[in-house]
Amino acid sequence: MLESDVLQRIMELQDSMSKSQKKIANYLIKHADTAPFLTASKLAKNAGVGEATVIRFATFLDYKGYPDMQRHLQEALQRKWTSAEVFARTTDKEDRPENAVSEILTDDVQNLKETMQQMDMKEFEGAVKDIVQANRIYIIAYRSAVSVASFLEFYLDLVLQNTELIREADGVSEHLLDITSDDLVIGFGFSRYTKRTVEAIKYAKQQGAKTLVITDHLLSPLVPYGDRKLLAVTEINSFINSFSAPLSIVSALVTAVTRQEHEKVERRLEQLEGLWETFDVFYD
Repeated sequence: MLESDVLQRIMELQDSMSKSQKKIANYLIKHADTAPFLTASKLAKNAGVGEATVIRFATFLDYKGYPDMQRHLQEALQRKWTSAEVFARTTDKEDRPENAVSEILTDDVQNLKETMQQMDMKEFEGAVKDIVQANRIYIIAYRSAVSVASFLEFYLDLVLQNTELIREADGVSEHLLDITSDDLVIGFGFSRYTKRTVEAIKYAKQQGAKTLVITDHLLSPLVPYGDRKLLAVTEINSFINSFSAPLSIVSALVTAVTRQEHEKVERRLEQLEGLWETFDVFYD
């Protein structure tokens, strides 16, 4: 559905809407250029209704949920907004600085809930299996996504000793030159997506390597090149992405992998503890 279809559905169902649903509908119509960028909690606040009402409204319009309706509204704008434009559309000049804490944390809680609801457990289990069975693991991430990718690299390489985050953009070709079907390439990409990430994942798939993409929705340009896809909601009422949900997925992957490789990981950690003590790594 495009935005015109959303508005058409609103018009068709207007007579059967409750008072609260009409408030949401009126807000979406009057703020068609900014409403698609609002989280469910922010839209609820602006429309003067409860957050649960917003979520039910999306279902009422025959969407799978609020993220589904929101994605279609954004897609219907038919252009990519710059960071400056998103900032202008998501910033209320009258908001007090102290409101940011409660607002953003509330948005993050909702992101985690929505990510959990849309999680495909078979995809997750398959991703864990691919990580365990991989000969080498290469991680592709650029710009802010590097923060989440570095966390994954640290713990996977700590226990598996076969993981590498490709940090230099110009070095991708050299690192991926010898990849085989026994290797796994994990790509992180969130709107706005970097071309290098898409190109690297595409190349890895063409070379026969297994691919896992961790991204924000099915419209992501990374999705067509991922053998496995794990989706995480990243939207908050700001020009930045929230990585609470992607980081939780990464934590879950590391935990599941180490539990599956329990004996190997336990031996590895015991060896590391001795090494850390020898080099006096941690504060006593």
